[in-house]
Amino acid sequence: MESMDLEVLNSSARWLADGRQVLLATVVRTWGSSPRPEGAMLAIRGDGLVVGSVSGGCIEDDLIERLRRGDIDLARPSVAHYGVEAEEAHRFGLPCGGTLELVLEPLTKESGIDTLCTALENGALVARTLEMTTGGTRLAPAAANDGIRFDGERLVTVHGPRYRMLVIGAGQLSSYLASMAVGLDYRVTVCDPREEYTNEWRVPGTEIVRTMPDDAVLEMKLDRRSAVIALTHDPKLDDLALMEALKTSAFYVGALGSRRNNAARRDRLREFDLSEAELARLHGPVGIYIGSRTPPEIAISILAEVTAAKNGVSLPTMLRVEGAKAAREQAACGCEVLGAAAGLEAR
Repeated sequence: MESMDLEVLNSSARWLADGRQVLLATVVRTWGSSPRPEGAMLAIRGDGLVVGSVSGGCIEDDLIERLRRGDIDLARPSVAHYGVEAEEAHRFGLPCGGTLELVLEPLTKESGIDTLCTALENGALVARTLEMTTGGTRLAPAAANDGIRFDGERLVTVHGPRYRMLVIGAGQLSSYLASMAVGLDYRVTVCDPREEYTNEWRVPGTEIVRTMPDDAVLEMKLDRRSAVIALTHDPKLDDLALMEALKTSAFYVGALGSRRNNAARRDRLREFDLSEAELARLHGPVGIYIGSRTPPEIAISILAEVTAAKNGVSLPTMLRVEGAKAAREQAACGCEVLGAAAGLEAR
């Protein structure tokens, strides 16, 4: 889960412990363009203090005002809609046609928020079920691919650890990638056993480990909320990480390198008894094709592909580095053939 949403839950638990009134708003459905995704949360304290976000600010202001006026039912959960009409969408800062559906839940000490926060601190992945008619809640273990569900009678939200990223190599490109990944709310671990690189690592918000890459992969127990990116150009390091990462359920495993180097890498990995299905999960050359040349540009390219994989977006071949470069080469060959034909005709 995003650190912002974890902050919402922790603040709610703290306010409840202090005897404060708390309203929890959760985005349960969106239509058209919307500023925040399903599952985004906002906590409003009785005096109007807020943590979290469900829009660009206008819906938050409206909910605060409604809470102060007493227009929100605090006896049981309720549903609110915003942006159904174009005029209302404009008023609340939504794109024309955008619509948000929110569940508004008055929290009490029986809502289980403190128990949920404790479970999250221990690294658990938890499904929380809210009964709309009674306001009762229950917690249960969740699977990594579970998502938010709302049928009008029950709201099930999934809460768990932040997405993780393991970066192999502590070079210049890794520093840009790690910095941007932290901004995207990943919990970033950088692995490099080479002291000449790790001794100078200075990226805030990241963890540096000096073990061998395969040991780091095994230690982290990667799951569907994990990404692995090998950036050292050293087969002794990159291949060790990849041979273990491709056996996990990590949603993204990628390696830097040219098309030729990546073909050779796949051949080497076959010697480690990786199946063709496991090898097919390897993204390489890593990133999408944007003509990137500098380390910051390459980092953007990589994170764009990681983000697409995280969000379940299948990229067309022309956006992938290998497909785009192959298409450019074919186009260049075609132009050369046409040029030669034109020269013969001129003779």
